[in-house]
This record gives sequence, C-alpha cells and structure tokens, in this order.
Amino acid sequence: MDVLLDPREGARHLLLGNEAIARGALEAGVRLACGYPGTPASEVIESLLRAAAERKIYVEWSTNEKLAMEVAAAGSFAGLRSLCTMKQNGVHVGSDFLLHLALSGTRGGMVVVPCEDPGAVSSINEAEARMFSKMLEIPLLEPGDFQELKDMVRWAFDLSEEIRSVVMVRSVTRLSHGSGVVELGPLPDLREAPPPEFRYEGPTGDPDRGVLMTFPLDQTHKRLQEKMERVREIFESSPFNTYRGPANPDLLVVTSSACFLHCREAISLLGAEGLVGLLKLGTTWPLPRRLLGRYLASTERVLVVEEVLPFLEDNIKALAADLASEIGPTAFFGKASGHLPSRGELTPEKVAQVLAELLGIPWEGEPGGYEDKALDVLSMVPNREWTFCPGCPHRASFWAINQALKLDGRKGFVCGDIGCYTLGILPTGFHTVKMVHAMGSGIGVASGFGQLGSFGMDQPVVAVCGDSTFFHTGINGLVNAVHHRARVIFILLDNGGTAMTGFQPHPGLPLDALGREVIELDPVRICRAMGIRVEVGDPFDLKGTQQLLVELMQEDGGVQVLVLRRACALSPQRKSRTEFRMCVDERRCLGHSCGCNRLCTRVFRCPGLIWDEEKGVSRIDEVICAGCGVCADICPAGAILRQEVA
Repeated sequence: MDVLLDPREGARHLLLGNEAIARGALEAGVRLACGYPGTPASEVIESLLRAAAERKIYVEWSTNEKLAMEVAAAGSFAGLRSLCTMKQNGVHVGSDFLLHLALSGTRGGMVVVPCEDPGAVSSINEAEARMFSKMLEIPLLEPGDFQELKDMVRWAFDLSEEIRSVVMVRSVTRLSHGSGVVELGPLPDLREAPPPEFRYEGPTGDPDRGVLMTFPLDQTHKRLQEKMERVREIFESSPFNTYRGPANPDLLVVTSSACFLHCREAISLLGAEGLVGLLKLGTTWPLPRRLLGRYLASTERVLVVEEVLPFLEDNIKALAADLASEIGPTAFFGKASGHLPSRGELTPEKVAQVLAELLGIPWEGEPGGYEDKALDVLSMVPNREWTFCPGCPHRASFWAINQALKLDGRKGFVCGDIGCYTLGILPTGFHTVKMVHAMGSGIGVASGFGQLGSFGMDQPVVAVCGDSTFFHTGINGLVNAVHHRARVIFILLDNGGTAMTGFQPHPGLPLDALGREVIELDPVRICRAMGIRVEVGDPFDLKGTQQLLVELMQEDGGVQVLVLRRACALSPQRKSRTEFRMCVDERRCLGHSCGCNRLCTRVFRCPGLIWDEEKGVSRIDEVICAGCGVCADICPAGAILRQEVA
C-alpha cells in the first residue's frame, strides 16, 4: 500500500517532506490540487497524483503558476478544498491574481505552498515569497520539522475556511527534500461530500456565504484587514509556536522553518540549554503580538535566526518598538548586526558559531583537521563540470547556433531562458547563451533588442526557449515580438516534455497528469497562425540546421521561428534506446596533430567521449554513450564512426 493512502491513524512512516505536505492535504480532505513543476516543489503534486484515483482528487500540472492559482481558486469558490504548489519564483508569477484573491476571499479552504530554495541549491536565485504574505495581507505559516509539514498543511485548510481567506504555508529545500518520520492522522471519508456548487451573492453579499468580487475596494480591504485581526488572535494560542529553555534566558533565539532544527542542534553542540531560550514561530505573519511580547520581556538580548532575508527580524524589531515600554531595553542580533548572512543557507555549525560568540563560550567548531580531511576526500572525487546528458539534443542545437553566429560574423548573441538549456551559458553549451532571467524572458528581452535596428544595431538577436517554457510565458513574449515586428530569431527547443523537472506534461503533449487524453497543442501551428515564417528542423542535422540559421539571419525584419525537434535522451520514448553504436577508428584519430586540438572531447564535451591520454586518441565510453551519432559529424578526421542499430 502507498504510505500516502495508509488509513491507520497513528501509523508512523518515513516520508519525504513533500510527501508529508501531500499527506497533510489528504488528511484535510483536499479535492483539487494544481501546480507548476519546479525544484524543490515538484514532488507535492507528483505525490498527490499517486492518490488521485483512490481519493477522487482532480490534480493538474497547470501551464504556469498564475493559472494554477486561478484553477485552485475556482475549486475553492465552488466549496472544495484546494491546494496550489510551486517553487519560490512561482509566487511572483501568480502574485497578480493572488492580490485580487486576498481581497475577494475564498470559500472552500485554499492553501498555497511555495517551496523555497535558500542557497539556490537547484535554482538560479534564492528569492522569497514571505514578503507577499505581508504585502497582500494573508496568513503565513512556517513548519519547523517534517511532522509539522503535515500537521500545519492540514490545519491551514481549517484556518482558511474559518477566515475565508487563502493561507500560505512556506517550505524550504531542506524540508521538502529531506525525510523524517511522520505520525499519520485519519483520512476523511469523502463519499458523502456534497457536490461543488458556485454561489454568487454579488459585491454586497454575505462574506460567510458566498464569494465576493474585489470591489468596492473600501469594503473588501476593510474586510480583509478584519480577517487578519482574527488571524492574529488565533495565532496567539497556536500549538505551532513553541518554547524551550529557562524562564529568563541569557539569550533568546527566535526562529522558524528549517532553522529551528539548526538552532536546536547548535544549542545542544554548545551545551547551552540552561542559557538559551528557543522560541520557534510557526505562525510568522501576522506575528502573535502578546506571545512575542511575553518572551521578549524575559530577556535583554535576542538573536533572530532565519533564511534568507530578515523578514522575521525586521517585523519583530518593529513590534518591539511598539512594546518598548513593556519589554524594556532589548539588543537584537541577526542579519542587521552582521552576525548572520543575508544570503545562502544556514547550518548548525554557523548558528553555533554565532551563539558561542554572543554567550562567550569557547568553541572551535568541528574537530581539528576536519576541513583538511574533508578536502582530501573531495580531492578523490573525479572533477566533473556541469554538462548536458549524453545524446542531449540541446548540445547539438547550441553547436549549430554557435557555428551559425560565427559564420554570420556580426557578433550576434543569444537570449536564454529557464530549463536544461540554461547550461548554454557554460562550456558545455559553448558559451552560446549570453543572458538568462525569468521564465519566458528570453524572447521578451530579445523583442526589445529587436527594435534597436532603427538606432543602427545590426547584430542578429536570437532567443531560445523550451517547449514547456513556451506555453508557460514564452508565448506571451512571442506575441509581443510579432505584433511589434521585432527583428528576432526565435528558436523553440522542443524536446517533448518538461525535462528538467521530471517530464511533467504540458499543453503540447497528448496526455495530462492524470493520464487522460487531452488536446495536444502544436507550437508550430500556433506560431504559423501568427502569420510569421516558421521552419522545423532536427538538431542532430548539424549542417542543415546551421545553414537554415544562417539563412534566417539574412532576413530583413520581423520574427523568424525555428522549431528544433528531438526528444530528450532521458524521455520515456528515447530512454534506453540508441540509434547508433559509436566507435573511434584509432588509425584515423590523430589526436593533437590532426589540427582539431581534441575538438571532440575538449570542445564538444559529450560525457560519452573520453580522451585516452596514454594512447593520445579519443574513445567512446559505451556505458555512457547514448548513440545519437552527432559527434561523428564534428570530427574533421572522420575518425568517429557510427553503425546503425536495428
């Protein structure tokens, strides 16, 4: 039996953090769940898909995060409990709708779970979503361990229905992708649940009965702030706010999220349980005023520990200023004081170092020589750079783009986007991509460059975008570029799925997340419907792709589209299948003396190609080689041979 569907109350299982989030939603009776794939959030929806059939849940990988919030809100408006998940960047994408949703209110419980990435472990930024809770005036909960991940998500649905507002529950990488033992609660019986029904009472309707529009603003905003006052009162007695330590600590540590685990371990490492009070806040916006005032009054020194920005620290200081007459003089330490960094992840050792300094406790950190020993071990690990997988079509695409730009000779450049092909900025992509920002921004920025011809700019402007990103927000940028006749070459790198995060479906595929047949939208037909030139090519046809790109660069104006189609080497349709069996003819391979200067291994950088230093020739690693055969086309000596596999 899938542990997510275990009906035994009190059963204990080792769960991935994102599985704990999914289980909490199931225990709350969630009926609709949406999201957009992005590490570290993807496994929440993937876990709920495992339970969808038995629990009769509608689960969707939406086209982008704004749409995920909108679909989830529809479920809430009809009285169903709904969940929406994404990584930190996604809240920024969905914030336009979220602002209005906070004002309109909800009906069935609705919970938004951003899984954030302090330290940018698997992201290109470590942006936060916490500020949106304060700016939009919605409750924010921050679980401190794996049990709370489940329990807090479940409680968040109750809170949402009590106050008729969306609730945000924030996770982070070390919780979402860590594992811990979780005690299960009961799964509700949904067989007698009433069918969904939308009821509309209009702008002046009863907020306890229906869904309101976001106007008139004075009424809706007043109602929202009244809700937040109710939330503040509820948070005063929340069981998710806990304290351990002496009644009057020498130092009070206030923390939340995964930093609670770091602080607890750091205090233990120092043996400072009798000196330090640890206040863990699970309800971080709005802050519980009386609760915090009580603990702030118990000490003269406070250390605030959090990731990444000083969200808690700034808000606690503001509250302390209001309570100055009650709590007395208080010294605060944290990010503003320079004791903790405002970027990157924290660790128990980093927290222990700060505690030792503030408490005057001698502490040398890890045992002597630990760092040297760790470096010795790491030195034995083979040095590997970031690279495309063997047989990846993006390597061939960037090779052709790079060569075409050189042939054109006008210093053309590539605006990149978010996906596996972001690696195009590195040697594995031949340094072809020159800039990367948000999803869909490649064509958006390129459309701006494409207007600069009137100022004398003659450089070819190229934008690359994956098929999933195209539907996410790339299509919007393309519409803008086409409408304004920007001079841009838009290259759609279509590898048949959302490859970077696990092949989740998108609108260009025939099946949805539940395995149902859906309408497959063809990017080629969509682009042609805009009235522009659209060509389709195979990235493994290096010569043909290169020639086509050179031709497109000679066009006078407007948007030109090239769709390069080849399934990802790890996709279900290509995985474990090879087209060619590759080998190197050592008699032809002349190594350094052939004039290519090890073009195949030093420049092309496919992991399946190995340089044999002893023999001075290249060779094929048959275990790694995906058999795409592209390397044979780049070898000037014709030493790399391919034999078609039946």
